[in-house]
Amino acid sequence: MGGTGISRRELLGAAAGFGIPAIIPARVLGRPGRPGANDRIVIASIGVGGMGRTHVPPDVAALCDVDRNRMAEVAEKVMQSGNRTIPSPPVLVEDYRRILDRKDIDAVTIGTPDHWHAMQTVHACQAGKHVYSEKPTARTIGEGRAMVNAARRHNRIVQIGAQGRSNPNARAACQYVRCGMLGRVGRVEIWHPDNPVSPDVPKPPGPPPHLNWDLWLGPARWREFHPLYHPANFRWFMDLGGGQIRDRGNHAISIVCWLMNHDDYRGLVEVEATGQRQTQGIYDVPLKMEVTWRFQNPSWTLVWSQHAVPDTHKPWGATYIGDRDTLIVTQGDGACDTEQKAKSFQPPPGKEVYLHPSSGDTTTRHRENWLDCIRTGRRPVMDVEIGYRTVTYCILGNIAWMLGRRVVFDMAAERFVNDPEADRFIHADYRAPWTLSRRT
Repeated sequence: MGGTGISRRELLGAAAGFGIPAIIPARVLGRPGRPGANDRIVIASIGVGGMGRTHVPPDVAALCDVDRNRMAEVAEKVMQSGNRTIPSPPVLVEDYRRILDRKDIDAVTIGTPDHWHAMQTVHACQAGKHVYSEKPTARTIGEGRAMVNAARRHNRIVQIGAQGRSNPNARAACQYVRCGMLGRVGRVEIWHPDNPVSPDVPKPPGPPPHLNWDLWLGPARWREFHPLYHPANFRWFMDLGGGQIRDRGNHAISIVCWLMNHDDYRGLVEVEATGQRQTQGIYDVPLKMEVTWRFQNPSWTLVWSQHAVPDTHKPWGATYIGDRDTLIVTQGDGACDTEQKAKSFQPPPGKEVYLHPSSGDTTTRHRENWLDCIRTGRRPVMDVEIGYRTVTYCILGNIAWMLGRRVVFDMAAERFVNDPEADRFIHADYRAPWTLSRRT
C-alpha cells in the first residue's frame, strides 16, 4: 500500500475491530477555539460511499462507515493517494459516536444515507464539531429546525452540500436575474426526469457480513435488509430519501431561492401536488410528480414537473419566466450551467454576488468555503438555515402529495395553517434508542 506497510486486509480487520490506534503528530491535533489561518483543521469523514467519499481529505484522521468493505477500500485509497502527510492510517470505526467522542477532531463530513443527516449533524454540533453535510439537509421540517438550533447554540459552522451556490455559472445567472434583466419574474418551472421503477430483485436471507444493518437503519423504522436499500437506492423510499424532489430537487430549489432572493421568505406558501404511484416492487415514491408552490409578497409561482422536459439536451434544470425575457439554468449542482447572455453579463458595481475564490472545481470551492468559514466564523454560502428552508419546500411537496390535497404552510411559524393532519408530518418518529439528544 504505497509503502505504508499496511495491507487492505489489515485495514479491513481494523474496521471489523471498530478501530485502530491513530498516530497523529501534535501539529495536527485540534486546538481550543477557532483554528488560525495556518492551523490544520482535523477532519473525520462519516459515511464514505457515493458523494461521501468525494469529501474525504488526504489527511483525514478517521473514517466511519457501517459497510466495512467500503470503509477499508476508501482507507486504502487514502493511503495510496500520495497526498497524505500523516504516516499513520486513519482510524476506522463503524459507530459515528466514537468519532464524536474524540477530542482531536475539529470537524466532520457527513455522507451517510439521507435519514441520518439531521441526527448526525445535531450530535456533531453538540460534540463541538463543525459539519459539512450532504444534501438533503433533513427528512422532516422539525429535523431541519433542530439542525439550525444546534449549529447556533453550539456556535458551529454547518455547510450543506448543495454546491450549486459555489458554481460560477449559477452565480452569473443569479446576478443576471437579480439585476432585473428578465423584468419581474412571476414563474419558475423546474423540469426533471421520473423517479425510477422499482426493479424485481430477489431478497437475500440477510445482510452481508460486512454490513451493520441495524446501524445503517439507525433512527429509521425497522425493516429487513434488501439490496434495494443499500447502496444508494434508499432515496426511492419516502421515509428514507423522499425521491427526486428531495434529492435533485434540493439542488434545483436552492438555486431558485438564490436567484429569486428568497432565502429569507417568512410568508405563507400554498402547495399542491399530483403524482403517479408505483404499481410494482418496493419503492414508494411516485413515478411522476408535479408540485406547485405559490408565494405572496412578492407573488410568484414555482413548479416542479417530472413530465414536460424542454429541448435543452440537459436532463434537469429550470426556466425563469419574466415579463421581459426568460432564462434557462440547467441542473443546479456542480454541473450547473446557464445561457451565454447571463455568463457575459457584468453587474453594476455593488450588485455582485459573492463567490468563494478557488482554483478548484465547484465541489472543491464549496468545501474550501466551509473550511474558510471555520477559521473566520462567517456563515458559509449554503449555511444550514438556507439548507433547512430549501429542503422545507421539497418536504412540503411530498406532504401535499401524500395527503392528496392542497396545504398552506406558514414559513414564519413553521406550522401548517389550521391543518393538524398535515402538522403530523413535521416531526419524525425515531426507532429506539435513537433521539436528537447526543447520548443514545
